[in-house]
Formats: sequence, structure tokens, C-alpha cells
Amino acid sequence: MSEPERMDRTKLESINIINALRRGTVPGSGLERIAVGLDVEEGVIGKQLDYVAQEGGDLKFIRGDYGSGKTFLVARALEMARNKGFVTSHVVISSTSPLYKLKALYQQVCANLRTQEEERVIKTIVDNWLFAIEERIMAVSGSGIEDAALETATEREIESALAGISEMNSALAAALRTYYRANNAGDFQLAQSALGWIAAEPNIGRDFKAKAGIKGDIDDTIALIFLRGLVTVMQGAGYNGLAIAVDEMETTQALPKNQRDKGYQTLVHIIDALDRGDMPRCFFLFTGTPAMFDGSRGIRSVPPLYDRISVVQTDSFKNPRQPQIILSKFDTAKLEQVALKMVDIYAQAFTEVDRERISHRFIRAMIKKITSRFGGRVDVIPRIFLKEFVDVLDKCELYEAYNPWETYEFDAEHLKGELKKEEEAVMVVEF
Repeated sequence: MSEPERMDRTKLESINIINALRRGTVPGSGLERIAVGLDVEEGVIGKQLDYVAQEGGDLKFIRGDYGSGKTFLVARALEMARNKGFVTSHVVISSTSPLYKLKALYQQVCANLRTQEEERVIKTIVDNWLFAIEERIMAVSGSGIEDAALETATEREIESALAGISEMNSALAAALRTYYRANNAGDFQLAQSALGWIAAEPNIGRDFKAKAGIKGDIDDTIALIFLRGLVTVMQGAGYNGLAIAVDEMETTQALPKNQRDKGYQTLVHIIDALDRGDMPRCFFLFTGTPAMFDGSRGIRSVPPLYDRISVVQTDSFKNPRQPQIILSKFDTAKLEQVALKMVDIYAQAFTEVDRERISHRFIRAMIKKITSRFGGRVDVIPRIFLKEFVDVLDKCELYEAYNPWETYEFDAEHLKGELKKEEEAVMVVEF
């Protein structure tokens, strides 16, 4: 890549970062440019991903209160995974996709598959896999191989590649074979139905299953088998594996005991499968609050699970190589560092920032103004602060006469309706 092209890419990424923060969301790329205080954790996750790319399987639990940066670290970890050639998926545990319903989680994983180049990529992955198979066959047989012979040989390869999965359930191979045939025949509706069925989408008609020779649908008992099959397809398509973030596990605590225990047993099942080597090239990230790990309705309530992921912590030196990464709350020093990094990013996105108007002293004063309205809690304001800070940077660029020292006041009125419950809970009401 030439220097101008690299500069253009940096500028576009910088604009994307500023735009996302202006909207109060986590940027989709370039997160390493605003990350602070996570070097050790990123290093550990990076080494895990390298291990997984070599046929390993691994996981990590990320533990922290609201404001500790769980969402950011998860987004950064998935960005790292994509940079290392992984497919990623980010799923959120909720009432519609609870931890104990493996089919719903599998469906979310498939719906949110993403690579470095694009999102919702299940079709791209399958197409790349089939193309790679055909390329190998033609390399051996010669480009003069007839279409019918190529199709037969490709279907044989589909069966061979998924033989281990088919021993447990043959439906994935049948669906992929149907997809391949339908594409070759120009029956794109049937091909789309095949992909939809593989992704556990609801309401895939009986017509598809009859043509594919499949009975039933993907359910909780075979969801992980299908996930393993998909990872095999990803590897064949040239990817290093699959990294899945399972976010907001703490919602499991609100469920009845039988559903909670079933969800926690799902985690035991996944951990043991990874340890046995049954899920190669799979990396899982699970997030939760401290109560999720130590509360009476959390992981501690299931001793076999707690034993597998508990940590040794006898001093102030946290060890992120243990099953849990324990995040500390965000503090003023970290927020100042992020703000200073943002000044540099803004300069790359637009024009050089007036460092006299936006000085380090002003940044500190601005943080103090906002935290004073949130009970002095720096950990709950990063999203709000960064959104406000971008607004100040914009005004400094747009108006030469704008002086944030004289003009900036934090008015919480405009935040009504957009505050998260954790932010609202500590907000100081002014009368």
C-alpha cells in the first residue's frame, strides 16, 4: 500500500471513530488507537488467539462492573481476532436468547458473523469454501474436467470434509450439498433456503427439507455440533477460526433455578469440550458482572462450573492468564489519556486541534464538571464525556471565536431519555 493510500485509510478510520463517539457508540474499527490500560489483557488474548489458530480451543471470562470497560475490551478482542484472520460473532444473552437455549445462541452467532471485510458473511464463507474445493479438484484433474464430474467430485469432498460431523448428524452436509446443487442449477431460492436452514432461521419450509432429505430442524441438542461443522467450513474457506463474544451473562441470574442451572451447565459443557479438543479453532469470550461470578444466583451456585473458572487472587497483581480477566473501574487518569488520544485522532480526521483551547488542563476541568453531576463517579461517564468532548472539538474547529473555557457548561437536560440505568442511578438531581 502506498503512503497516500495508507494516509487515506487512517483518515477514514479516524472519521469513523469520531462519528461513532459523536453518537455515543463503540467504533467498529481502530479501537487500539483509543485503548488505554489494557496492554497486558490484550497481550494475553492475542496469545490465546494465536493458539486457537493452530487447532487449539480456548476461552476467557471478562468480569467487571458497569464502567469497567467490558464492552470496549470485547469489541477490541474481536477486532484483534479479525485482524488475525478469524471470523467473529458478538451475541447478547437476553430473554429471547437465554444461556440455556443453545439453538437461540447458535442462531445469533450465525446472524452476526463478521470478517475484516464485511458483515453477515455466512454466504461468503460457504461460497469461498466451495470455491476452494473446486479449485483443488481442478488443480489435480486439470481445467478440462467436465461440469458433471466436477460437481460429483465436489459433493464427495463436502462429505469427506464433514465426515466427523456427519457421524453425529448428517444434516449439515446434506444442507450444504443442496446449497451447492441449487446454486449450480440457478435455483437461488432453494440455495437461500439452505443457508437459512443452516443458520437456524425460523420458518424454513418443508419443501427445502424434502429436497435436501433432512428431517427436523436444528435444536438445542445439535447446535454445538453444527457450530463445529461451520468452523470446519470456515477453516476450509481460508479463515483461522471463529471467535465468539457472549455478552451480558448476568441476565441469567433473573431466571428460575432450573433454567439458570441449565444455562450454567451449558458453560460446563463448552469448557469441557474445549479442554478435550472437541472444538478446535473456537475462541469464546464471556462477560459478566462480579455478582454473576460470586452471587448466590450466579456461577458460584454451580460448584463444577465455579471450580473450573475461579481465580487465585492473593495480592494486587491481577493475572489475566487465569480463566477470568478482572477489570478495574475506569478512573480519571485513563479518561484523560483517552481524551488526549482523541485530540490526535480528531486532527487526523479533520484539521489540527487548537491545543491552547483544548489543553490538558481544560480536559481535566471538563471531566470534573461532568463527574460532579454523577456523584463523582468517573466510571459511569466515559460515554457521555466522549460525546460531549467531540462536540467541543467540533465547535473549536467550526468557530474561531469559540472558547470552551468561557462557554462550556455541562447541561444534563439534553441527555434525558438516552441515559442508561447505571448512569441515571448516580445522577445528581439539581433543583
